[in-house]
Amino acid sequence: MHPHQQTTDRGFAYSLPQFQQIVEDVLGMAAKLGATDAGAEVSEGTGLSVSVRKGDLENVERNRDKSLGISVYLGQRRGNASTSDFSRAAMEQTVRAAWDIARFTAEDPAAGLPDGADLATSQEVARDLDLFHPWQIDAAQAAELARRCEQAAFGTDRRITNSEGAGVSAQQSHFWAGNSRGFRGGYASSRHSISVAPIAGRGKGMQRDAWYSSMRDAADLAAPEVVGRYAAERALARLNSTRVSTCEVPVLFEAPAAAGLLGALVQALSGGALYRKASFLVDSLGQQVLPLHADVAEDPFVHKGKGSAPFDDEGVRTRARSVITGGVVQGYFLSSYSARKLGMRTTGHAGGSQNLSLVSRLTLPTDDLESMIRRLGRGLLVTELMGQGVNYVTGDYSRGASGFWVEGGRIVHPVEEITIAGNLRQMFKDIVAVGADVYTLGAKSIGSVLLEKMKIAGA
Repeated sequence: MHPHQQTTDRGFAYSLPQFQQIVEDVLGMAAKLGATDAGAEVSEGTGLSVSVRKGDLENVERNRDKSLGISVYLGQRRGNASTSDFSRAAMEQTVRAAWDIARFTAEDPAAGLPDGADLATSQEVARDLDLFHPWQIDAAQAAELARRCEQAAFGTDRRITNSEGAGVSAQQSHFWAGNSRGFRGGYASSRHSISVAPIAGRGKGMQRDAWYSSMRDAADLAAPEVVGRYAAERALARLNSTRVSTCEVPVLFEAPAAAGLLGALVQALSGGALYRKASFLVDSLGQQVLPLHADVAEDPFVHKGKGSAPFDDEGVRTRARSVITGGVVQGYFLSSYSARKLGMRTTGHAGGSQNLSLVSRLTLPTDDLESMIRRLGRGLLVTELMGQGVNYVTGDYSRGASGFWVEGGRIVHPVEEITIAGNLRQMFKDIVAVGADVYTLGAKSIGSVLLEKMKIAGA
């Protein structure tokens, strides 16, 4: 079944034909006003979120949102407007608002819809990536799952003394988009999760941690008991944390924390930062930015993938590609606008990256976290990062961190209230190894990452 079929009996108020008609109507209105080009997208989202704390129901939230966005072009002048009212009068008013904005906006040589050759074809648009799995769950059932998750955390150890709560979320949405250059496309998608945040210890020695499972298909979620126990184990492991003396040592990022390094790489290679000269990786195409053993690949066609999409937010076709090969940058992340600003061609990344993975050619199947800790020898295992201390212009990196001190390849004690610092340009080159303990955070997959050294500011 195509993911857009039977939408009205799968929890949506609007059907695909209704969405298609809305897009055709507003594009026609824009043309009637004299727009040289126009694009429109209509969407609807619905969901349920339930939270419990210490067994008691805390919140039940139901959301239903809808939106219509229109972009109108008068030559190279652009205007945008949106509305949540789908009446014909409201649509006409929104199109006119976008047209009025365009009339009084300065010309921008880079403005405009994507070139026709870059737009996804009807065959490419129809590619089913298995992204839509509605979860037929009510508030009572969701609350019961959340309770089971939290109870498992409390049942792990008597030292789990409190909880910030557990939650279950079931979300789904669909959209349809089109423009005056012939693109038409849309699909339905879903995302569901279960999470908990237990607290271990008492008084000043309390420690909190959290864990969650998030999937397109609720059938793929980890069992609530597994999520609860693992969250509790993480909180317990942090008890009796201490600071360490200021030093410069090797640092191992646990896989979930390492995903942030991959995110920083994407940010530095993104068109907006590049054309503004606000990236430490300006003009890095064809340059070595990672070690020879490191590759970054992108695959937008992973079934059920959280970053999967047959086309980007502008309707440009997506494609699997190598972003970095042997440490050398092969491509940027460009929208039509940023590509024109750079004198390049869009890479289909209006809306961000799609299912990225960073791997090392040296990684063995046996390189789990324990193996990586042994390889670390003496240094810091980072499990949590705090703050936003990353300067993408210079690459300077300084963030609060917590984790574990390692001696002789073994964890000695938990660590907190420290700062780790370096420069991303050097940190990327200092990647010694990537673990086989691959974790997927959103649209990024990566194992634990070992860096040769970083500065640690402690006691």
